[in-house]
Amino acid sequence: MSSDSRTAESLAGRGRMVKSPSRGRIDKRQAILDAAFTVFARRGYENACVREIAEEAGVAKPTVYHHLRDKENLFRQAIEAAADTAMAENLAVAERLRAPGDDLRAALEDTAYRMLQVCCGERARALRRLTYAQVGGFPDLIAAVQDRTQGRLGEALADRLARLSLAGRLRPCDPAQAAEQLLALLTGPMEARTRPGTRTVPAAETRAVARAAVDTFLRAYGPAA
Repeated sequence: MSSDSRTAESLAGRGRMVKSPSRGRIDKRQAILDAAFTVFARRGYENACVREIAEEAGVAKPTVYHHLRDKENLFRQAIEAAADTAMAENLAVAERLRAPGDDLRAALEDTAYRMLQVCCGERARALRRLTYAQVGGFPDLIAAVQDRTQGRLGEALADRLARLSLAGRLRPCDPAQAAEQLLALLTGPMEARTRPGTRTVPAAETRAVARAAVDTFLRAYGPAA
């Protein structure tokens, strides 16, 4: 191999290892948002300070202000980022219904249980606590979080249920309404059990809620015998 070829390969390798400035900026901003959510969940909005958030993120305090401007904007962006993370996890779970296999009930129960695990996980519980606690100062945040979580999940679930209905696995229905009702059967009981977001629900109890929800759902939307 010529020296020119070796030099070109070396430079190409270095290029792959070095992040672009924009990538590094996005990563740093995300690290700040993750740290902010952790600190807000631990301290609450009023008691959290930007200095502690900077230390948690491993950056200088001015860097936090450079990326997020002020504490109020930092809180809002951290909450929305946490909602997006929870939503991404639930969208991945909903993919299970693209290929449910022969046992639709089992697929629905598994999907429902895994969605409840996300909804009742530590991040989601902290998200609910913070959102409700700060409704006075951030009255629009509950709607923003619901749009990012239940709203998008409802759309994804409606798409999967529509496909199942077209395939004859479910009876003909309004898929958006069916998705809304399935989510209500899941989130209603769990909201009461988490009180709200202050109690960890045991796995067996979560699975029982998922099973009961799917049983009720299939009584309404299962294919006619």
